[in-house]
Amino acid sequence: MSTIEVRDVQVAGLGGTVDLPAGPVRGGIVALHAAGAGHLSYFCYEHLARLLPGAGIAVLRFDRRPRVDGRDVPLADQAADAVAAIEVLRGQAGDVPIGLWGLSQGAWAAPLAAALHPDLVAFLVLVSSSGVSPAAQMRYGTAEQLRRHGYGDADLAELGRLRATVEAYQRGDLDRATAQAAVDRSAARPWFPLAYLLRELPDRPGTWRDMDFDPVPVFARVTCPTLLFYGTTDAWVPIDASVAAWRRATAGAATPPTVHRLDGCDHYPTLGGGEDLDSISPQYAATMLRWLDAVLPAG
Repeated sequence: MSTIEVRDVQVAGLGGTVDLPAGPVRGGIVALHAAGAGHLSYFCYEHLARLLPGAGIAVLRFDRRPRVDGRDVPLADQAADAVAAIEVLRGQAGDVPIGLWGLSQGAWAAPLAAALHPDLVAFLVLVSSSGVSPAAQMRYGTAEQLRRHGYGDADLAELGRLRATVEAYQRGDLDRATAQAAVDRSAARPWFPLAYLLRELPDRPGTWRDMDFDPVPVFARVTCPTLLFYGTTDAWVPIDASVAAWRRATAGAATPPTVHRLDGCDHYPTLGGGEDLDSISPQYAATMLRWLDAVLPAG
């Protein structure tokens, strides 16, 4: 089913697009961004706009807030933009339940928005939701990159020391010269590009403000229905630890999260590591439609 209308909107001064169903609107969903996928046309967001309006669900996609002075966008700002987007979508789709869909970094921002505004966020659909801090997630993910490229224990140990040193500088616990010297020593290693560290450290610490963000207390405050997707071979998120974090945080919840593992998928809901619409997992699409059909009122 085609959409009735595609409308251009503004979300907190950021460009956005709303895709509306051809028939009655049962609900709405706002897409929140992965760190490296900030444009509203990114294929995972476009997939939502193609899939969900046919099920009576309006979709709002918008551009991610730009970085300032090389600093990543604070999760609190991303959550605030999510809330603003919900209000925009409600103005377009009417008084229907509206939820948030978040991918990777967006799967930290979405539950934060839901915890802060339980009256606005009706449900969550999260892809690769990390249950550990950003710093811990990057330690896990970069070590996994080395393992998958065939590096051994000695290289993994050096990577661990290097990331710990750089993190200490970022927290303000170590001087820049010492941290930069550690980067200089490891920069010649063939695995250094897999460490995802700057070759030259910033002049001052504190550029990664959310590095020690603990998602577990946030998860504990989420009261809405939640669907969690994890690719079975995710190289960036510790799946078991993340699922355990959600289970622990929501142990007493009336509606515990639904966890679904995607066969053949890694960090994104695609098959074979693809990065286009054709590679989207049919299992992911079908599961999301079934779950949303159960959560939303009948059309």
